[in-house]
Amino acid sequence: MNAGGEATDRYGASSRSRWFRHRSARTPIPALPTRVGSVELRNPVLTASGTAGHGAELASYVDLAGLGAVVTKSVSADPWPGNAAPRVHEATAGMLNAVGLQGRGVAVWLDEELPPLLASGAAVVASIWGRSIDDYRRAADLLADAPAGVVAVEVNLSCPNVEDRSGMFAHSAEATEAAMASTAGCGRPRWAKLSPNAGDLVPIVDAAVRGGAEAVTLVNTVMGMAIDPATRTYRLGNGGGGLSGAAIHPVAVRAVHDVAAARPEVPIVGVGGVTDAEGAAELLVAGASAVQVGTATFADPRAPGRIAVDLVDWCRRHHIAHLTDLIGAIHGHPRP
Repeated sequence: MNAGGEATDRYGASSRSRWFRHRSARTPIPALPTRVGSVELRNPVLTASGTAGHGAELASYVDLAGLGAVVTKSVSADPWPGNAAPRVHEATAGMLNAVGLQGRGVAVWLDEELPPLLASGAAVVASIWGRSIDDYRRAADLLADAPAGVVAVEVNLSCPNVEDRSGMFAHSAEATEAAMASTAGCGRPRWAKLSPNAGDLVPIVDAAVRGGAEAVTLVNTVMGMAIDPATRTYRLGNGGGGLSGAAIHPVAVRAVHDVAAARPEVPIVGVGGVTDAEGAAELLVAGASAVQVGTATFADPRAPGRIAVDLVDWCRRHHIAHLTDLIGAIHGHPRP
């Protein structure tokens, strides 16, 4: 069940959201302005990287121009094949994935996939990743001449650091700062997407800000694994993977809350298990200035639009005149 007591499927989608699939594919989304650092957004609901495609794949289902932004699937400077199949496994209240950031590279994305997305009227947040500091630098530099419709760059730091075999960039303050600093060449606001698996997130947030991050996106997937006991084999081709969906929502709320409490001056984009307006509002109250909808989109491709519309209605019913009245309210002080 969700917070409203509705029965949900294993992805956390309610019967109400499944009914929504039969409504108009492009329900207009009312404005509910917010700001993430210097970036003004029409609505606080965005798509999450990796769940909405590289371009305008959701345009038939969602009023992309009405969303706060479309955060595209992470791309690197070079083409990357991703991991071996199987790449996705359904889990209780979510899913495990080990897609491995497959993509054709930033240059192809700019030439082929970005134009139809911009033509939809969407604001775009480009997501980049790398396996080394130089990879991040080259990916960011390729975005320097991107159209103005690319309003920010989200730097996905939950990636293996081939220069430091000890783990991901987002698990090391030093590596996080270096990777963020290397992306300055993109010439636009940068958001650092961080991992919940790092333990104490505050030192990682501090490092990201020192490296030039204007905001942080909390959180990426939680490390997980599934094994088939009958065949004694991994259910994902890569062995382990990342858990997303409704199961990790409390993890995201806690991460956003704790970082907002410790660093009230740092803007936050909350992501993790958002399946309805109440879940989105919960992240806002915890301290996020905007939220992303991810895994719910696999159960219902209209989910980002539905949640954006429903959040406007939720605010009206709860007498929220301005989103700033909601953001960080649990802390009793204003958020950026």
